[in-house]
Amino acid sequence: MGPQILVPISMFLMIFGIVYLIYSTRNRERLALIEKGVDASIFLKGSGKGAPVWKILVLNLAFLLIGSGVGIFVALLITTYTSLSDSAVYPSIIFIMAGIGLLAGFSKAKDLDKE
Repeated sequence: MGPQILVPISMFLMIFGIVYLIYSTRNRERLALIEKGVDASIFLKGSGKGAPVWKILVLNLAFLLIGSGVGIFVALLITTYTSLSDSAVYPSIIFIMAGIGLLAGFSKAKDLDKE
C-alpha cells in the first residue's frame, strides 16, 4: 500500500478516534453523576444564556475573512515595494493577519456574549 491510500485511511481513523473518545468520555461522566444521584440539570446550565452560537460563528468567520483579505493586501504591498521573496511573505502575513482577525472576533464575541 502506497501513501496515496494510507493518508486518507489514517485521517479517517484519527477523526473517528477523536469523536469516539469525546462521546465515550461524556457518557462515562454522565453515568458517574447518575450513580452519585446528582441532578441532570447541570448539563443544561450553559444553554439559553448569552448570544446564539450561529451569531458568534458568523462574527468570527467574518473577522477571519477580513483579516485574510487585509493580509493578502499587505503582503502584496510588501512584495511590490521591497525585494522580499513572495513565497515567504504571503503565507506569513496572511496567517498573522488572520490570527489578529480571530483575536478581534473573539473579543467582539465576548462583548456580544455579555449583553
